[in-house]
Order: sequence, then C-alpha cells, then structure tokens
Amino acid sequence: MKRVLILVNFLCLSFYCASQSDSTFVDNKYFEDQFYFGFSYNALLEQPSDFIQNGISGGIGIGYIRDIPLNKRRNVGFGIGLGYAYNAYIQNMKIEEIGGQSNYSIVSTGSYKSNRFASHAIELPIELRWRSSTATKYNFWRVYTGVKLGYVFVANSKYVDSSETIKVDSINEYENIQYGITLSAGYSSLNVHIYYGLNELFKDAYVDSESIDMTQLSIGLIFYVL
Repeated sequence: MKRVLILVNFLCLSFYCASQSDSTFVDNKYFEDQFYFGFSYNALLEQPSDFIQNGISGGIGIGYIRDIPLNKRRNVGFGIGLGYAYNAYIQNMKIEEIGGQSNYSIVSTGSYKSNRFASHAIELPIELRWRSSTATKYNFWRVYTGVKLGYVFVANSKYVDSSETIKVDSINEYENIQYGITLSAGYSSLNVHIYYGLNELFKDAYVDSESIDMTQLSIGLIFYVL
C-alpha cells in the first residue's frame, strides 16, 4: 500500500510539473484563424425594373483556411481554404418549370405568401492577411482581403400563394461559377465581412422579357476559431 501511495504521489507531481511547463510554453510557430463561420445579409444589385427584394435575405458560411505566415513575426500571412455557403433571396420573381423539359418561366408577381430562391455552394477563399497578434496575444486587430471563388452545386426556388405551391429543384439558368472580392476586418471576436460579387447570378435569364443581370453584395459578421 505504501508503494502505491508513493507511485500516486510521483505521478501527481509529474503531471503538475508538466502542466506548469505547458502554461509557460510560448509557441513561436503558431497559426491564426484557420476555422471560420459567419452569417450575412444578401442584397441584390442591378435589379430588373419590376423586381422587389423584401423580407430578410440571408446567408451562412463555414469552412477552413490554411494560414501561411509570410514573415518572422507572423502578423502577415496568406490564406487559402475550402468552405460551404448557403444563400437565400426573398423577392418577387416567380420561377416555374414549363413542360417538364428544364425550361423556365420567370415573371414578377405581387401576390404571394412566400417566395425565395436559394443556392448551395462550395467555396474557395484566398486571402492576404494582416493582424496584430503575437504568440501570447489572443485579442487583436485583423484585416483580411482577397477573392472568393464558388461553385454552386444546387440552386432551387419555392413559391407559395393562396392557391398553389411551386418548387423548382434545379434552376438551370443559375450561374454555377461565382466569384467576387472579400474584406474581413475587426477586433477579437467581432469582425465585419463583406463580399462583392463580380459576375451575375443568372445566365441567359429574363424576367418579364428583361435581362436578369443581378449581382450579390453580402454584409455580415464572421467569427474565426483557432
């Protein structure tokens, strides 16, 4: 029994010493902000004449960015990542498939209970990153800017009024490749994120015989973990 107590005391002392050593260890090879999640409000620019965006059009995003420090202090870096994004747009375009042949009618409407189109995308963010962090400073300023490429693998819509519900599972006129510029800036956990799309959401699409040339502007908050 005495030997067991001696062994237990030895192990406890070893763990205590190890924890004390870890608490003073400074990792000069640290990485910052590699996991992220965020949410945003989506505004549509270059709207057609009778287009009305109403309600709350929102989006969410989550992903991983590989942080690559570019200097010895590690406050300037390059980031490339992979993520997922969902974006919804509440508006008055009624999208309906015609004849079951992947042809669609898009018209503006003024009477409905709910109406939205949405997209699911795989995203590739590429960033140039500046921050005021150090190996022991966890609350710091940051400014990250870059570009974001996206591949939309699903675009759908749902229209509901008093007499019918119309669902479209795949909008062929939706542009699969999306790209734009990004800016994230803030302090500690509070960071503003802006995305400005450089190409149209739809290709060869018309509403009431008017070309749909809308682009996306998203403004929201982004949170970085680790």
